[in-house]
Amino acid sequence: MATLHVLGSGSRGNCCAIEADGAVILVDAGFSAREVERRAQRAGLDLGTTCGIALTHEHGDHAQGAVRLADRLRVPIVASAGTLAALKSRGSTPRLTLSGSAPRELGPFLVEGASTSHDAAEPMALAVSTTDGLRIGYATDLGRPNTAVRWLFRNLSAVVLEANYDEVLLRTSPYPVVVQQRIAGFSGHLSNGDAAELLRELFHPGLQAVVLAHLSQQCNTPDHARDAVAVALREAGFQGRLEVAGQALGMDPIELTVEWAAGAAGEVLQQPR
Repeated sequence: MATLHVLGSGSRGNCCAIEADGAVILVDAGFSAREVERRAQRAGLDLGTTCGIALTHEHGDHAQGAVRLADRLRVPIVASAGTLAALKSRGSTPRLTLSGSAPRELGPFLVEGASTSHDAAEPMALAVSTTDGLRIGYATDLGRPNTAVRWLFRNLSAVVLEANYDEVLLRTSPYPVVVQQRIAGFSGHLSNGDAAELLRELFHPGLQAVVLAHLSQQCNTPDHARDAVAVALREAGFQGRLEVAGQALGMDPIELTVEWAAGAAGEVLQQPR
């Protein structure tokens, strides 16, 4: 079993934690170290069991608390070479380079990455696997989902995926055209519609939970994001949990079980050929 804690997600900070086998791994630390600790405490999460912090990229809303938190917890930071080089503070704990061809082990977790097109030093989507085979995908500044990301996100137990903007709300927003183009461009963010189509592709019976994340405060609403994605998932046959992450508060924990995955495998085998 594993527990997914989304401690907050949006343009002002992103952080989630995965708990399994008595250990915790943090994925992004886009709040201050003190704020991450406060949110973890409120979620009943013991950061004293943390074995590492995995980062998608160096932007402040994903990495601002990472170095100080890693030093406090005495754990390594895992990220691409470009992300590690771009971190403003070096800190004293180890830095472990992650690449698409070289996964990293952190305690009971295996961290894999795939390069993305977002406008950062060397951004990655991440997948974290547990010893019992559960896999959680995480991509909150995706740009456009490429082949590497689709391969990384195969057979996930849960996914935290950005649904950053609604097309109409973006085009009618007060943002200048150049900003709108950047958001909707190849190196920007994923729209609700694009997130829905990607999730339709990624669906399989073992997918237990979907969390929509990094919603724009100006160009999206939870209802817009949920409605767009729910239709696609329902048509695909999804029977799991669909949630929308918020900025101000963390979500209730999501428990992922091996039993669900085993049942899903049985379903697949029983389907007629």
